[in-house]
Order: sequence, then C-alpha cells, then structure tokens
Amino acid sequence: MSGTDEGPTPRAGTSPGSGPPDVTQRDHPRPGLPELRDYRAAFAAAALPMAVVDLRGQVVTPNDALGGLLGRDPAALTGQPAADLVGLSSDGPTWRAYNEVLRGTRPRLRCTRRLKHADGRPLWAEVTVVPMGDPADGAERVLLSVADISDRRELRERLRHLRMHDPVTRLPNRTLFFERLASALEAPDAAGTPEAPPGRIGLCYLDIDGFKAVNDTLGHRTGDRLLAAVAARLTDCAEADGHRTGGHLVARLGGDEFAILVEKSSGTHQLTELARSVCAALQRPFEVSGHRLSVSASIGVVERSSADTSATALMQAADTTLYWAKADGRARWTLFDPERNAHRMTRQALSSTLRPAVDRGEFTLEYQPLVGMADEVVRGVEALVRWNHPRFGLLAPSRFVPIAEEDGTIVQLGRWVLRTACLQARRWQLEHPEDPALFISVNIAVRQLRDSDLVADVAEVLAETGLEPGLLQLELTESAVMGSPGRPLRVLEALSDMGVRIAIDDFGTGYSNLAYLSRLPVSVLKLDGSFVRGFRHEGGAHPSPADETIVEAMVQLAHRLGLTVTAECVETSGQAERLRRIGCDTGQGWLYSRAVAPERIAELIGARPPEG
Repeated sequence: MSGTDEGPTPRAGTSPGSGPPDVTQRDHPRPGLPELRDYRAAFAAAALPMAVVDLRGQVVTPNDALGGLLGRDPAALTGQPAADLVGLSSDGPTWRAYNEVLRGTRPRLRCTRRLKHADGRPLWAEVTVVPMGDPADGAERVLLSVADISDRRELRERLRHLRMHDPVTRLPNRTLFFERLASALEAPDAAGTPEAPPGRIGLCYLDIDGFKAVNDTLGHRTGDRLLAAVAARLTDCAEADGHRTGGHLVARLGGDEFAILVEKSSGTHQLTELARSVCAALQRPFEVSGHRLSVSASIGVVERSSADTSATALMQAADTTLYWAKADGRARWTLFDPERNAHRMTRQALSSTLRPAVDRGEFTLEYQPLVGMADEVVRGVEALVRWNHPRFGLLAPSRFVPIAEEDGTIVQLGRWVLRTACLQARRWQLEHPEDPALFISVNIAVRQLRDSDLVADVAEVLAETGLEPGLLQLELTESAVMGSPGRPLRVLEALSDMGVRIAIDDFGTGYSNLAYLSRLPVSVLKLDGSFVRGFRHEGGAHPSPADETIVEAMVQLAHRLGLTVTAECVETSGQAERLRRIGCDTGQGWLYSRAVAPERIAELIGARPPEG
C-alpha cells in the first residue's frame, strides 16, 4: 500500500533580461562553521530516521536513528541505494516519482511503506523525500526521512474495525457485508473465462422468529444477549460448512436480520444444506440470563452465477424469498423461485396500476344468469367485473379483487360496479316493459362495509338510476357476514330496511351457523359449488350421497327460516334435476350460461325453455 503527496510547485528561476536579480531571495548568507556543526549534531542525534542522499540515489550521510531502525551500522549504509533500504522501488508509480525528485522535476515525494524493524516486528512508515536547498538553484542532494506511523495506522485500523462491526454480536455489519459482496461480484473469476465457467455466489438471508416477543417481555439487554448467542451458532454453522469450500461471511444486517454470504458456492445443494443446518441449530433452546428461550429462523436462500447478478438483484431476491418463508409459516427455509417471483412481480404491477385503471375506464362487467330451477326462466343476473388490462389482457376477478381489498381500491371499484350494474338492470327493465324485471346481484367486499358509507352509496345509486330496491341483491361471503357484530351488522340491517336483498355467497365453506344466520337480515343463501359438484354422475363419476344429504338438509332449514336457496356451479342436467328435486329455488352455472355481455342477457329476457 502506498501513496504520494506533492508539495508546492518549485519557484521558477529568473529568466535573462527580466530585470535585476532578486538579491534578497538568492543571496542568503551561508552559515558559519559553528552553525554547521550544530546542524550536523542535530541531524545525527535526531530521533527521526533520516539520510542525506545524492542525486544518484545513494546514501551519503545516514543518522543513527536510521541505522537503529534498519538494524545496521549507520556507517555501513553509506553508498547504499536509498530506494532499496525503504522499498521505494517496489512499485512503478512510486519509483518514477522518486526519480523525478532526484532530477529536480518534482518538489516532494511522500508515501507509505511497510518495513521490517530491527527487532523483527513489522512497522508502517511514512517515507518523505525532499530536495536540500533551493530547487531553483539546482539542489545537489535530497533529504530522506522515515517516520514510524504504526501506532497511527493501528488506531485507524481499530476505528475501521469498530465502524465495520456490530458492537452487540461482534459480527461484520451491513457496511462490511455489502463491501464484501461487491468485492465478490467484481472478483476476476466472477465473470469466468473461455477455459473456466463463471463463479457462483450464494446467500442465506434470515430473520429471527419470535425475537420481538423476547425484547418486549424481557428487555433489550436480554434481547442483545440472545442476538449474541444466535450469532455464535450462525458462525459455527458457517465455519462447519466453510471448511469444504472456503470461509463464509456471517453478518448482522440490523435488528434481528442476519446474512451468511457464500462467496464461492458449489451449487444450490450447498446453500440449502447450510440453511437446513441453521434452522436446526437455532431451534435448540437458548439459555440466556437465567431464561430458557426458544426461537426459530425464517431463511431466504438465493444461489446463482456471479456473472448474472448484481448486489442489488441478489438482495432483492433474498428479501423476497425471506418474505415467502415467513408467509409459508416461518421456522423454515425457502429457495428463490423465478416463476413465483414473476407472479409476485405481476401482482405488484397490477397493484400499482389498479387505482388509476378505475379512472381510465379499463373495467367492464359481464353478467351470468340466475335461473329458476322449476321453470328454467331467467330471474336475475350476477354482475361479474373484468379488467381489460393493457398489458395482461382480460383478467378475471380472482386476479385483482384480493389486491383491491388489501389496498382499499375495492371501495372505489365497488362503487363503479354498483352504479354500472344498476344502470344496466334499469335499462333492461325499460327495454322489456312487458316482461318481469330481472334483479341484479352485486358482490360486496367486507371492506366496503367497514370503510365506506355503503348505505348512502346504495341509496344514491338507486335514486340516480330509478331501480327499485327490491331488484338489487348484494352478495357477501359467509365468512364476511358471520360473526360481524357492530357496524357491518347495522349496515346490513339498514340496507334490508331499504328493501335491498342480502345474499350469502359460498355458503357452507365458512361458519355455516344457521342459528346465527336467523338473526341476520339475509334473504338468500348461495350454496358453494363444492357441494353441487358432488351431484355429478356423468363421465364415470359417482354422485356423493353425503353431499346430497347435506344440501337437502340446508335447503330445508333455509326454507324454514324464510330464505331462498341458489345453487352455484350447476354444470349438468343431472345436477339440475337432483337440485330441483330437493327444493333449490334458483341455479347458476355453465349449464345455463357462462358470464356474457349485456346484449346476450337481453336475448334471454322472457325466453322460456322448449317444451319436451
């Protein structure tokens, strides 16, 4: 390691014809003999190692301190090449700078060199070379000085260590981790050569499950000791695995997050084995401050070619995979899956464009008929929203409704669906005045009950469109309705008082609490399609007697409570016949029609099935 430092630019000499010479600067009085003796005595006795060097680079006069530093008799140093004594010829830039000082074209050289002391210990020295006398007068010698800066260097290294390490666990911290990661990705063998494939890199990114509970209940001091104990086990796991392929870096990235960097990975198997050993090690109880503590780790595992990634991409993949491990149940490791990540990226893209898509009019409605089981006449339709995404095409509700419920966009989207569906239902009514009006069924998310004034929204839409309240049916899932006291229940009661029908969708998959159901303002049950599928007997499938018994019992109980029953997912005539026999009121499914554009529904209004 070396560095050079230039002093001020040498003063140029006086050119001919430029005027009288500056006597005050050139004609300094020379020191007398007593003064010279004093200078020489001071030079010889100085604690700073020094030597006078001629312009050929040979030592003319060394002082005693330089001899002591190098462990040689000062007289024996006379005539020796100064550059060899203090390592100035060890690298090209320093060697060239040194020769420029000797030639008088450079005012100073200062560099750092690692030398060996006479007692055998290494030392760091700051070597300075400057001309003796005025360079403008053509100095014939230079002064070499060697300052021992080992203490300063050691202090700097100690400060760097403190800056690069975590005080709680003594592990490398985030700064050092990213420095090592960048170095690993920039290493000469990372990109590979025609003769050798690119190197591989791996990362185990982990989070301690249950650590916050320890901090909150036992305090930060116990939490810090637990972190130190976790760090020790991680180090043991890394060292045990690193014996095979080289050392691994274990770092604390902050809080309860740790990382194990495998700079020369042998493949995915090595990383998954390491993650498995870490999970097992951390599941063993810890004895900390008199407490027996149990924690676990969720680990995201990423392994790939060094040439095909960057520090940012690697960390993003690791962070995503750690999230998967936690979402999958914690106390486990999960390997990065490009296909799963692509799905996540698609979901993220949908989330970022969902809200403006409502304003841009990218959504549309299709309608699926609800048919009377007794006469197969269309009684109503269910409005089903679709998203005409400019990039992903026509998307079903399952692709975007969960996202809308998470970020609250469902309130804005739900208002649009409600208004559009009611407008369409009223249009059909006006266009077919001689036929019974169809009711319109609209799905409502539980967040709309809680985060919006649904009663006011419904009243406004009914007033705006002129649709009768009895022709509007609002569907909510069973899990959203059951056990929802307070505001959601009051909203449903207010809507029912307006004359709006309330239906429970997917009934039979949640609480199925008919006793509680009797106290709700519900008028329709929609049986989940999983029960109806058990009625099939076509294509070699055998109907399920248990499903038929359950459905029949639910239909009878619903009718005694004054509720009507709709069967979902009716796909065959055999299913329809059995549902008709046990008393289902209406059916919905591909047997009758898929979800279609409003023009197709208009063709079905008033239509009756052919007799026979």
